Amino acid sequence: MTRRAATVTRTTTETAISISLTVDGKGEVSVTTGHGFTDHMLTLLGFWAGFDLTLTCNGDTHVDAHHTVEDAGLCLGQAFAQALGDRKGIARVGNARVPMDEALTEVDLDISGRPYLVYRGDELLPPVIAGDEADLWREFFKSFANGARINLHISLLYGKNGHHLLESAFKGLGLALRRAAACEREALLSTKGSLD
Repeated sequence: MTRRAATVTRTTTETAISISLTVDGKGEVSVTTGHGFTDHMLTLLGFWAGFDLTLTCNGDTHVDAHHTVEDAGLCLGQAFAQALGDRKGIARVGNARVPMDEALTEVDLDISGRPYLVYRGDELLPPVIAGDEADLWREFFKSFANGARINLHISLLYGKNGHHLLESAFKGLGLALRRAAACEREALLSTKGSLD
């Protein structure tokens, strides 16, 4: 199998991001964004997906973490899409349910080429997590889905602790990506012959 890997760099007035991603890795992850909670969540995602991932971001965290989190999601999604290449042979669809103490999240996705996000249960999150508005994480998932060109459904089913809910979501996203990216056949899994 061809090595599925990509590098992405992006520089704006708000962030400077560099990503190196190998889809079929060993879960060796190094994330440095200047925002500890983001580092923790992206490390979980990469590890549970089995990616080898190096991600650095120098962002305007003196404002807040919004641009850093949003742009990291976009670039990570782009790296994933590039690494998959023509997507021939992939399982395409993946899902996972992951508990974290009292919290449970379900993630379902389709590497369809048509980006879409359904994000349910976010009313369970406290208004502020790790010093930033809870809606920041919807922005991450939206940006990731757009960059990766995937149909992504995340359902925060129940839980009381915002950290636990998001941790179960990021672990679930990692597992679902791993399952959807697995090579199971030779042809493209599409009756119309394309994924877009």
